[in-house]
Amino acid sequence: MSSSATNTATYKFNHTMLRIKDPKVSIPWYENVLGMQKFKESPGGDFTNYFLAFPAGFGDKANASDDEKASVQLNREGVLELCHNWGTESDPNFKGYASGNEEPGRGFGHIAVTVDNLEAAVKRFDELGVKFKKRPEDGKMRVS
Repeated sequence: MSSSATNTATYKFNHTMLRIKDPKVSIPWYENVLGMQKFKESPGGDFTNYFLAFPAGFGDKANASDDEKASVQLNREGVLELCHNWGTESDPNFKGYASGNEEPGRGFGHIAVTVDNLEAAVKRFDELGVKFKKRPEDGKMRVS
């Protein structure tokens, strides 16, 4: 394949996929705490993928139907795909997925979301009972 056949300047970071235990818990959290919207649900046999994004990223399609939003999914950035493997929500032996913060599976760090007012967002998260792994004001990589 010739390297001149594609222009990397047009590439976009489209989405990240995270595995979830229970969509009935995870999806409302992303919708109600972060304000994302689920715009596509895609069953795949023994799993379902859910696609969420912030409404502003849909531009003039922000108030469009889910089908219209899904039609622009690959042409926008900042999509979160949540993958639910059926049965994990009710399996008493399911231990969860690797968080990346401990062994085994150390590696994944975080996803980042930009907010308009950090102090107000943290206060809102506190009021909603969000549990922080590390608060924004803690640690050596904080932004001041």
